[in-house]
Order: sequence, then structure tokens, then C-alpha cells
Amino acid sequence: MAAASSSDSDSGRAESSEASSKWLDAHYDPMANIHTFSACLELADLHGDGEYKLVVGDLGPGGQQPRLKVLKGPTVLSESPLPALPAAAATFLMEQHEPRTPALALASGPCVYVYKNLRPYFKFSLPQLPPNPLEQDLWHQAKEDRIDPLTLKEMLEGIREKAEVPLSAQSLRFLQLEPSEMEAFVNQHKSKSIRRQTVITTMTTLKKNLADEDAVSCLVLGTENKELLVLDPEAFTVLAKMSLPSVPVFLEVSGQFDVEFRLAAACRNGNIYILRRDSKRPRYCIELSAQPVGLVRVHKVLVVGSNRDSLHGFTHKGKRLWTVQMPAAILTMNLLEQRSRGLQAVMAGLANGEVRIHRDKALLSVVRTPDAVTSLCFGRYGREDHTLIVTTRGGGLIIKILKRTAVFVEGGGEAGPPPAQAMKLNMPRKTRLYVDQTLREREAGTAMHRAFQADLYLLRLRAARAYAQALESSLSPVSATAREPLKLHAVVQGLGPTFKLTLHLQNTSTARPILGLLVCFLYNEGLYALPRAFFKVPLLVPGLSYPLETFVESLRDKGVSDIIKVLVLREGQSAPLLSAHINMPASEGLAAA
Repeated sequence: MAAASSSDSDSGRAESSEASSKWLDAHYDPMANIHTFSACLELADLHGDGEYKLVVGDLGPGGQQPRLKVLKGPTVLSESPLPALPAAAATFLMEQHEPRTPALALASGPCVYVYKNLRPYFKFSLPQLPPNPLEQDLWHQAKEDRIDPLTLKEMLEGIREKAEVPLSAQSLRFLQLEPSEMEAFVNQHKSKSIRRQTVITTMTTLKKNLADEDAVSCLVLGTENKELLVLDPEAFTVLAKMSLPSVPVFLEVSGQFDVEFRLAAACRNGNIYILRRDSKRPRYCIELSAQPVGLVRVHKVLVVGSNRDSLHGFTHKGKRLWTVQMPAAILTMNLLEQRSRGLQAVMAGLANGEVRIHRDKALLSVVRTPDAVTSLCFGRYGREDHTLIVTTRGGGLIIKILKRTAVFVEGGGEAGPPPAQAMKLNMPRKTRLYVDQTLREREAGTAMHRAFQADLYLLRLRAARAYAQALESSLSPVSATAREPLKLHAVVQGLGPTFKLTLHLQNTSTARPILGLLVCFLYNEGLYALPRAFFKVPLLVPGLSYPLETFVESLRDKGVSDIIKVLVLREGQSAPLLSAHINMPASEGLAAA
């Protein structure tokens, strides 16, 4: 009976946890034999029939047998070998013609393989790089038998350590050989020309001229020689080339190539560089304190995962917004987008088998898996709009479907109160002074409140009097009339007897210029002399501050000062639009004399 009741309670807990979960367990195969990472997972409607399939750039067990796999549901629909390890996979529209079937691009080694309807369509190869001239001369000498293999090895090692141009793959393979294998390698390759070829490290897509979901997109490639290339979707020519200080490993783009775009590249030197249209070099740089392990753009925030188990949110100008510490190492990241609810969040796969979903600093949900997570993908799979694809370190495949009634709430990922709530605070002991002060506040609380209110009323009265005095003396620099939105600011410079008076007059309206204004000075002619008592003001453009300069000469030799009143008038009107009082300083020169 006890065993039966225990099993019933366990099954009841499992049913209740499953009922409270936001996800439905659609499929789990620990022996799926899928070894990949998030950049090589893509969900796409490859045949244009509304049935979305999963494209996997599989590294193979131990990275020995790379293959391109296409899954429909839990089964493998097609499988084909790859010549090199895949770096990234992406789907994009190449043209506007019907039927609007997306193309599949797979970056592998120095090439991008493009498929349409799962058939090879085009192969783009990166342009070759110029070889090292010293390396080329050494292999030319080896071709004419003027240098032996051991000397060739020593010379190539010296070039590798000091030269700015890297060695070719042929020379690097030669340096790895044993002395007994060198001569055969030289005889086999000495007649071949030296070719230096870079490889693709990362890839993404960029809309060409429209922001629509089904618009034509360009491919953006990051290469090992620290460059970014933007490819034309039809001719596969290089539309733009940008240089970086380091090798890019993660890319995030927004905008359209023909209009305006912003590109963020996380590099191996631990920095994130921001580039914009027509910029050959990075415009902004985000310096991280650790190596990046993932980069996701959530709305206008760049979310970066570091190898110090933390998520960071940055603006596109490099300002850090927030930081969240994770319970385990971050292995992969991707974007979760629920368009029906306008939700965008970041998914982080951890080494402890958890998938944590965050919106900014807030934790929305936690999905637990039996093994460490190696790749994540979220989107439409089959005919389900919100499907989560997870692969694990052992090659397993997990498919979960988000419930239609599921709503992500901040803090919903943690069950129960936070751990800090159970911690006992170290409260200091109550002193005699604290007890006496508490008793005094209890007994004289009414009198203390009345004294506070009296001081508050007195402060408000003084502020009102100061404001009224400023209005009466025209010390306010803003026009008191709504007809002409003007702002006036005066600056007096000099020690005397001649002062420089600068009036900064500004039109504060948003779109209407102001014309036909006069500036007039009212002053004591026995104390001061001005070159002109009034002058015309030029056309005031909205938003600009116009400096109007004049000189004031002090006529008294006893250091007497007075007020000069400035009036801004409209031509043909006597009532001023704006006035200000300028307290002139005493003349130091005359006082000293």
C-alpha cells in the first residue's frame, strides 16, 4: 500500500509539473547522432509548400564526417556529404519571381554552397589572397633543386614567425611533416603554384532593399583574414568589403543594404565592432572583459554571452545596459521570437542542461534537458509556429512545442521565493540612544510634524517671492508672450573701462522663422556710452542661437556700476516682445587709476 501511494504521488507530481509547463514534449531521441551548433541550424520552407523543415550542418562524430541533413519531423528526409566542416547555414530569397522558394546557403571552408529545392544550384568561392613573395621564392628554388627539404623547413619557419603575410596551406602542411616524409611531399608539390586561400568563419543574411519578411536578402560572410563580404543574391558578386581588427566569429545585422544597415561583429580578440553603411572600418567598439560565446540582437539591444557565465546587454554605441550571471557555462545562444505576442527574448543553452530564456534581465522560463545543450533553434517547424529545437552534447535531438495558451511572465522561470529571502539579516543591537530617540518621536510626533510643515510652507513662500521678483525685473531669459517664441541670454566680458556685451538671441519655434526685430538698449548716458543704442536683428532660423555683439564704455572713474536694460521689439510696435536687465560690473581699470 505504501509503495502504491508513493508511486501515485510521484505520478501526480509529474502530471502537475507537465500541466504547469509552457512546453509540450514532442520528440526526444538521445541517439539521433546530430553534432552541430546553433549557426548550422535553420528552419525553412524549402519547397514552398508551407511545410517547414530543419536544415542541419552536421559536423559528424568527432568532426570526421561532415554532412548536410534535412529533417522533416523526427525523421531524416535527405542526407549528403560535405567537403569540409560547415561554418554556418542560412536561408534567403534570391529573386522576386514565383514560386517564391527560398534558397539554402551553407558555408563550408572557403566556399558557400547554394541549394534550391535541395539540389545544388551554385558554388561561390572566396577570392584568393596574394601569396607571400618570400615563400613563393623558396618553393621556386625547391622546384629547381637548389634547396634541400631541411633548409626549406628552416626558412619557412622563419617566415612564419616574422612575416606579416601568413603562409599558404601547402607550406603549413609541409611544416607538420616528419623529416622522412618531407622529400616526397616536396617532389609532389614543388611544381604547383602557391595559393593562399582563406575560409569562412561566420555567415548571416541582410535584406537588400525592403524590410518585408519575404524580401530579397544578401549574404554577409566573415572570413579568416579579418574581412566582411556582402554578396549580391543574384550574381553572387561582392557588393561591399569591410575590414576588421580581428577575425569575426558572430554576426548580427539590421536594416537594408541599399538604404541603411548596422552590422555588429564579435571577434576573437574579445571585442565587438559596429559598422554602418559605407564604412570600411568599425565605427564603434565594445570591449569585453572575456571572450564572447554568442551574440543575439533583441530589438535594439545587443545581448552578448561571455565565457565567464554571464549575459550582457549593450546599445549599438557600446553602452552597457545590464548584466546577468548564469548558474553554469554558456555553450550556445539564439533568438526566441513570438510574433503573435510581439515578444523577443534570448535563449541561452548552459552546460548544466538548462535552457534559460531572458528578456533583458528578467528570467521568463527555464527548460531542463538531460544533457549539456550544444545548439538551439526556435521558429516554425512543420506546421507549428512556435517550436524549440535543442541538440545535446551526446548527439541527442529534443523537440518541444510552445503551448498556445502559454504566456511568459517575468520571474516565471523560478518557482517559489528567491533564495535571498531565506537569509537572515545581521541586524545590529539597539543602542540606548536609538531607544531614547524612538520614545521622543512617539511623544512629540505632532509637534515635529507641525515644525516640518511650517518650514516647508516658508520654503515655498521664498521660492514664490524669488520667482515674482525675477518676473518683475525681467530676469527671465524666455519671452513672456506666445506670439514670438524667443530666448535671450547676455554675457559681459572684460575688466573695463570698455566691456564687450554679447547677446545670444534664439528662435525657439520648431518651423517658423522670425523677421523684422529690433534690439534697443536703455541705459544711463552719464555712466555708459554705446556705439549704437539700437540695431536690426537678422532673420532668425528656428533652433539656431545668434550672437549679437556690441561694446560698452564706462565714463565714470569711481567704479560705479548700473543696470542696462535690453529690449527686443517688433518694427512699428512700442511694446517689447522680450526684455532683460544686465547688471554691469564695476570698472577695475578706472577704480585702480
